[in-house]
Amino acid sequence: MIPPAHARIFLAAHGWGDAQILPLAGDASFRRYFRVVDGTRQAVLMDAPPPHEDPRPFIAVAEWLCESGLNAPTIIARDLDLGLLLIEDFGDVRLRETVDEAPHTEADYYAGITDLLVHLHRQPAMEGLPVHGLEHWLDEVMLFTDWYCPAFGLEVDRDAFRAAWAEVLMPVERDGLPRVTVLRDYHAENIMLVPGKDGIAHYGLLDFQDALIGHPAYDLASVLEDARRDVSPAVEAAMLARYQAVTGRDIEHAYWALAGQRNTRILGVFVRLWKRDGKPHYKSFQPRMWGLLERDLAHPALVPVRQWFDANVPVGKRAKAWQ
Repeated sequence: MIPPAHARIFLAAHGWGDAQILPLAGDASFRRYFRVVDGTRQAVLMDAPPPHEDPRPFIAVAEWLCESGLNAPTIIARDLDLGLLLIEDFGDVRLRETVDEAPHTEADYYAGITDLLVHLHRQPAMEGLPVHGLEHWLDEVMLFTDWYCPAFGLEVDRDAFRAAWAEVLMPVERDGLPRVTVLRDYHAENIMLVPGKDGIAHYGLLDFQDALIGHPAYDLASVLEDARRDVSPAVEAAMLARYQAVTGRDIEHAYWALAGQRNTRILGVFVRLWKRDGKPHYKSFQPRMWGLLERDLAHPALVPVRQWFDANVPVGKRAKAWQ
C-alpha cells in the first residue's frame, strides 16, 4: 500500500500538495485506495492503474447515481492517463461493522438499503451499460466447473450443469419485468453510513464501476445473501416481502434463481482469486458461500440444479472441505 510515484504531483496540481497520503484499502481488483488528509479536509485517492483498470466507468456511474438522487462519491479531480481519481470521502462508518456491533439494528438498516433499491429501480436504466442476461448468467456459473471443480479433482458433467441452469434461469429471462441498473457488488462492505444525511442519502455507495442493466432481483439477492456477513433469514424474508409489496413486482422465483446463480459463480471466483491471483484469504468465505447456496438449492425454483449438485459434488467437497 505504497502510493504511486505520481500521486504527489497529481495532488499538488489540484490543490492538495501538502496533504498526507494514508493507506486505506485494496480490493479483489488492481485498484487501491488511500485517504488524503490536508488539515480539516480529507478525500480518497483511487489508484486504478492502466492498463489493468479504467476509472471511466466508475466516474460515469457515480455521476449518474448522483443525478438519480442517490449518494455516490463526488469526483473532485481526475487524471485518466495516470488512472488517478480524487473522490469524496464518506468516512469510516460501514454498514457491515455497524450492524455486527448492534444486531438489533439489522432490520432497520436493511429496510433502508432495500428502499434504496426501490428508488434505484424506479429510474430508467442508465444508458450505455452492458446487458446482464441469460447467456451471461450461464457463462458466469461455469466458473464453478472451470475453477472450483478442478481444485478438488472433480470430473463433472459440464454440459448437464449448463443445461440445468438454463432450465432454472430461462423463466427469469422471460418474466417481462423491467430491466434496471444493477450495481452488481451491492453488499454491506460497500455501503457507508454517511453522517448528516437522512433517508436513502444516508447510505453512501461504493464499488459500482461494474454496473450493468439487468434483473431487479439481482442486487437484492446480492445484499441479502452477502458473501461477507450473515444476514438473518428473518430479515432476508422480510426484505424480499418488503420489496415485492412496495413495487408490486413478483420476483420470488427470480430472487432464488439469481441468488443461487450468484453464489455458485462466487464459489468459482474465490477459488480463482486464491489459485490464480495469490489471494488465499478468500478461502475463508467459502463455508458461508456453501451455506447460502445450500439454502438456495433447497428452494423449488432450483430443483434441476440441486439434482446436478447431488450427482456431481459430494458433501465432502462442499463446505466441509473448507472447514
